[in-house]
Amino acid sequence: MKEWYFEYEIQINRPGLLGDISSLLGMLRVNIVTINGVDQVRRGMLLRAEKEEQIERFMNIVSIMEMIKVTKFRPPTTRDRLAIRHGRYIQREADEKKTFRFVRNELGILVDFMAELFKRDGHKLIGIRGMPRVGKTESIVAASVCANKKWLFLSSTMIKQTARNRLHGDEYGANNIFVLDGAVTKRSNDEKHHQLVREIMQMPTIKVVEHPDIFVQHSEYAIEDFDYIIELRHHPDEEITYELLEQNNSFSQDAEGFGDFGGFNF
Repeated sequence: MKEWYFEYEIQINRPGLLGDISSLLGMLRVNIVTINGVDQVRRGMLLRAEKEEQIERFMNIVSIMEMIKVTKFRPPTTRDRLAIRHGRYIQREADEKKTFRFVRNELGILVDFMAELFKRDGHKLIGIRGMPRVGKTESIVAASVCANKKWLFLSSTMIKQTARNRLHGDEYGANNIFVLDGAVTKRSNDEKHHQLVREIMQMPTIKVVEHPDIFVQHSEYAIEDFDYIIELRHHPDEEITYELLEQNNSFSQDAEGFGDFGGFNF
């Protein structure tokens, strides 16, 4: 069975409108998987049908209904699934389609969004911008758990500023989520750490880089190489600046002590 995302805006709000649409779907033997209000003024449905003809007939009928205006009708995207799950679309930059914006009170949506990205196989490079203590690392870990993936820190400030210079055994698995802090990696003077980062970046797996703008300053990578850029703020008007990170030049190397930490299977 195939799935479609159907979204409409109410033009004439009368009692029984939703019941009429649901009855029409039932007569055409189209299943409603999920239904929810989206962004207050719209209603979205995740539909499932065995034959495309059933969906085509439904679309032909609802497209001429005066009470509603069809706004979306397509195979569901990740944003569609999240919108119907949380009742709103995640914000995406108008001039930069791969940049998505969140605020701290939307961590649940952010975790779901990253988990959907983590579930996909193959190479994917994700950057996360945000000020300290806004929830970047915690969101990555939570999304890894939701996606049933193992996360591994190549560099991090979660416990203290540390960077790894080697991996062990199945830590090289393509099913792992590799996480690094661009600011910590930039400050590291350990060439083995940088060699490990270059090696992992070439692997066909998912890499998540905190502070991607700092990471690309002294590497062969550019922001354009990232498949997704996520911006996380405490509030919508917060400016993401790297002055505090640039001023903090202290770096504590503890690669061997960090050697056996980095992720758990769930």
